[in-house]
Amino acid sequence: MAVNMGRRGRMGRDITGGGSFLKDCGLIGPTDCQPMVKSPTPSLQPAMLLLLRKSVPLRFFSRRPLNPFFLPPPSRPRRLPLLPRAAMGSVAGDAARLAYPTARRDDSVVDDYHGVQIPDPYRWLEDPDSEETKEFVAKQAELAETVLAGCLDRENLRREVTRLFDHPRHGAPFRRGNKYFHFHNSGLQAQSVLYMQDHLDGEAEVLLDPNTLSKDGTIALSTYSISEDGKYIAYGLSESGSDWVSIHVMSVADKQPMPDKLSWVKFSSISWTHDGKGFFYGRYPAPREGGELDAGTETNINLNHQIYYHVLGSDQSEDILCWKDPEHPKYTFGASVTEDGQYIILGTYDGCDPVNKLYYCKIASLPRGIEGFRESEEMLPFVKLIDNFDAQYQVVANDGDEFTFLTNKNAPRNKLVRVNIKNPELWTDVLPEHEKDVLESADAVNNNQLLVCYMSDVKHILQIRDISTGNLIHQLPLEIGSVSEISCRREDKEVFIGFTSFLSPGIIYRCNLAPTIPEMKMFREISVPGFDRTSFQVKQVFVSSKDGAKIPMFIMSKKDINLDGSHPTLLYGYGGFNISITPSFSVGRVVLCKNMGFVVCVANIRGGGEYGEDWHKAGALAMKQNCFDDFAACAEFLISGGYTSSRRLCIEGGSNGGLLVAASINQRPDLFGCALAHVGVMDMLRFHKFTIGHAWTTDYGCSDKEEEFQWLIKYSPLHNVRRPWEQSSGDHSQYPATMLLTADHDDRVVPLHSLKLLATLQHVLCTSTEDSLQTNPIIGRIDRKSGHGAGRPTQKMIDEAADRYSFMAKMLGAQWTE
Repeated sequence: MAVNMGRRGRMGRDITGGGSFLKDCGLIGPTDCQPMVKSPTPSLQPAMLLLLRKSVPLRFFSRRPLNPFFLPPPSRPRRLPLLPRAAMGSVAGDAARLAYPTARRDDSVVDDYHGVQIPDPYRWLEDPDSEETKEFVAKQAELAETVLAGCLDRENLRREVTRLFDHPRHGAPFRRGNKYFHFHNSGLQAQSVLYMQDHLDGEAEVLLDPNTLSKDGTIALSTYSISEDGKYIAYGLSESGSDWVSIHVMSVADKQPMPDKLSWVKFSSISWTHDGKGFFYGRYPAPREGGELDAGTETNINLNHQIYYHVLGSDQSEDILCWKDPEHPKYTFGASVTEDGQYIILGTYDGCDPVNKLYYCKIASLPRGIEGFRESEEMLPFVKLIDNFDAQYQVVANDGDEFTFLTNKNAPRNKLVRVNIKNPELWTDVLPEHEKDVLESADAVNNNQLLVCYMSDVKHILQIRDISTGNLIHQLPLEIGSVSEISCRREDKEVFIGFTSFLSPGIIYRCNLAPTIPEMKMFREISVPGFDRTSFQVKQVFVSSKDGAKIPMFIMSKKDINLDGSHPTLLYGYGGFNISITPSFSVGRVVLCKNMGFVVCVANIRGGGEYGEDWHKAGALAMKQNCFDDFAACAEFLISGGYTSSRRLCIEGGSNGGLLVAASINQRPDLFGCALAHVGVMDMLRFHKFTIGHAWTTDYGCSDKEEEFQWLIKYSPLHNVRRPWEQSSGDHSQYPATMLLTADHDDRVVPLHSLKLLATLQHVLCTSTEDSLQTNPIIGRIDRKSGHGAGRPTQKMIDEAADRYSFMAKMLGAQWTE
């Protein structure tokens, strides 16, 4: 899911206070190397994008103690009754039946929604600490391991994914003070390492290695910021994939830790004042007073976000409260210092929509400075520039009081505007909205220029423009693919640009803007041993949806395949929260195509940001059904186009995409042979009651409102499980083989969503009737010491890929070839 964490870089990518080398866990996109985001400039937006990133996991620059809630399977699992391998799967012959664990149904739990009685018999699974929930999870883990043990290509996949994953990966360099910094992973390191060097050709030395912080690699760097003079780094650590972060500080020169430790930080960037005395951050009150808490396993709703200023060397109890809004406990905030160091910008967000309030405070106007508010009950005297939620405003640059913003005000594909904050009634357009393409980002560079990124039919375009007039100066040469990272500051004549595509593991370009015609050269290229891009092909098609809308879809396969309907195919989708799924490289995808003959497809359905805010709104709230119709249309295209058949088609998605997959198999169980739903939002009537779920009501609506309840009840996965063979259509099909994936420390989309749906699917389809036609397995993979996706160590990503793809391969009848 998404958490509006500050999307100043590539739209739809969480930016939490610094340059990031992101690695996807398969939820935002089916990739191993997710596109990177904006360089290490503190984020100006805190954002609540939550369904994603499995929201957008910070894996590389971070870019998340074992909870007793999830018990490990026994070291020698008891074998559950299971018919022979040939009997399992959508393409299997005779019926095979798993012995599903019995889950108690409490029929006394019934809720009244505006006069409609809705039972919730598995409400008890919402308590992660109950012994009954622990037992349910242990039995489901045992069942899943039994099924996976029968997937013969599990070890082949693990071996080959590991082999291809074992290659060096670099992030773009950035400068602070008199040093350069960059992230690097030698190949199979659990977490990427932050290095520093005196100059780009100099020897790099380790500054911060998260791999030394835990034996299993489950402590991850989730955010960081280096002070303006380069003397200190403040960095946030998350454990076991939780969104909770603790901030620490280190002296850069001697690499010695400072005593500072800040707790209960969440959805926060770190932004230093230019004097190096301290930084701004956001936090919540502790979720539980007294007693031990395994942070990330609780389901308490997150309320009363606050902005603090921490003075270096002081205790957190002395931090200065800069902003709160107790009258609006669901708001989230982000504070950031402008690049010139003069202003503090405060963004306020109500949910995940691309809209925000924007206030400012001039630091020089504070007679006693920020520290003068330590003993005061007053908050910082912010001036309200934008005091409504009509549009999004992101600071691009400022010259004193004159600010340039990226906004979607009367411009669903975004534009650049300028205003003097001392005369806020007069706004002028600098770069008008494009007639078709989406303005994704704009960064001030080379003093008086802008580096502008457009998205055109889900492919990125880079331009240099004049910062005063917006006029085009030069278009930078770029292949078809995604700008994954931009490392730059306004003073820089040299910028670094990260690029990726389905067939390009990653290139970092070094662009010299000093000449009249910019010089763009390759600085580093990521090379994957054994990967030959000439053996594959990628094309983009446009599919007509139910209402005639044209839906872009990328199709990757081996070259020159015969369109005879025989190919096992994986279709991925997301479709929500204004998040765009752009081309990116995936080791897992390559292995599926290379060794198992898969066709891999990415559908850019409505609800995302691929064509701007109108495209987003066309797949949100009352229009959410468009997402499922678009996805089904893409599946039907692949079948009618001769790529595959329904029995050989698997769908996959995570977070909001997990909802997409679950709703799709409810609505069209006949259309798919397998389904992989990661960390999905499955209970659409109660999601807003847990952790940060209330922020998603801007995309979904809320069951507390009668009109919105009527939208939600129609597609909520938990409430629409039906036996296909009993429907009036006379369809004798069954549900596809299904794997629901969740994790014990997912405090974004809490595990109860997947657990309740898993119990419901198994009951309705399998155990509640003696004449069930459901022979395709319904299982759950419940990971431990993992969260929504961010910060997962490399080995966990490899293990999950081996598990879910071997399950998929068996269900679709795919064969392994060396």
